[in-house]
Amino acid sequence: MDLSVDLARINASLAAEGIRLRLEQRGRKLNLRGPLPCRQTPHTTRTQRLSLGLPADAQGLREAERTLQLVDLQLRRQQFRWDQWATDANGIASSNAAATPGLEHQLEHQLEQFEQAFFQDPRRRRSAAGSRSTWTAAYRPYLRRLRSLASEHNLPLGTELLRLTLESYGEGSRSRQQCATALQALAVHADLALPEDWRAQAGGYGLHRARFRQLPSDADILEAFLLIPNRSWRLAFGLMATFGLRNHEVFFSDLSSLRAGGDRVIRVLPTTKTGEHQVWPFHPDWVERFDLHHLGDGHEALPPVCTDLRRTTLQQVGRRVAEQFRRYGLPLTPYDLRHAWAVRTIHIGLPDTVAARMMGHSVAIHTRTYHHWITRRDQQQAVDAALARLKA
Repeated sequence: MDLSVDLARINASLAAEGIRLRLEQRGRKLNLRGPLPCRQTPHTTRTQRLSLGLPADAQGLREAERTLQLVDLQLRRQQFRWDQWATDANGIASSNAAATPGLEHQLEHQLEQFEQAFFQDPRRRRSAAGSRSTWTAAYRPYLRRLRSLASEHNLPLGTELLRLTLESYGEGSRSRQQCATALQALAVHADLALPEDWRAQAGGYGLHRARFRQLPSDADILEAFLLIPNRSWRLAFGLMATFGLRNHEVFFSDLSSLRAGGDRVIRVLPTTKTGEHQVWPFHPDWVERFDLHHLGDGHEALPPVCTDLRRTTLQQVGRRVAEQFRRYGLPLTPYDLRHAWAVRTIHIGLPDTVAARMMGHSVAIHTRTYHHWITRRDQQQAVDAALARLKA
């Protein structure tokens, strides 16, 4: 069984988390590879293999992931010993380190059930690629942290472990917010009661207060555009700025309406994170400003980024865009363009329900994310109406 795509996805996720260990397939078996202590001189490390003896199939891959997490925990706690790892009668590696097998087994069973329920949800079956990307980016890292803390503190799945995992991320950080969302879904699945202050501890979704004044103005966006030397990346930048797209949606949209005479309403494809939706340009004249009509005949004019979801993920496509912004030294991020687009629609008075639908998220998330600007708009409209009545 060829697991190259799954292994690439898992290893990319490990790299994003700062874990230096990797899984690899050698013939019909799975191994762990990475910097491990030398047998003769444990205080030094070099890249080595740990033979897991696990079969190269879906079940073996899940077990290999769990084993890697245990090895990583032992390394971080400086408790890794080669003599703790041996193969059983079936040639499968196992650790002799002290643990509480009952708790660990129960937790693994609960997390496996949660993962199965996630992918069996009918709403997620509509976009298999988007669901895989969401799981990889927004669930798996936080469940790994939960596993690690459960093992370290010998805790079962419960309120204490959920809180400990959440508080391991910085206050107000996006990671903490995403962790809260993932753990809340896990708690609902496992029928666990969340702490009463969970929402306050989570810190809310979207923009942190410190970023309210850091969003780029239209002038900032136009200046940043001029810093991009490559024509293909200028088009990608212009597409995100004009339509408020997520960074990966640039490569997964029907752009045929940008041809001369088209209505300039682009269609984000079902394979994306939140499925199919239509988006209008704000500002409309930016279609010409950024020469986006060149994209009407296909994606050939866009940067040559791999979009074959059998070999990559939506998260990796998005990461490629963010990396390119950093390489060019742009003073903003892809999501700054998206947030600026959202605020632009608020200022011109587009209904929140319509803007949320165009952005591919719920009205509740839209309202929470852009509460600062929505409140200001509503207050301004009320003041204008009152002044108009006064003059009448």
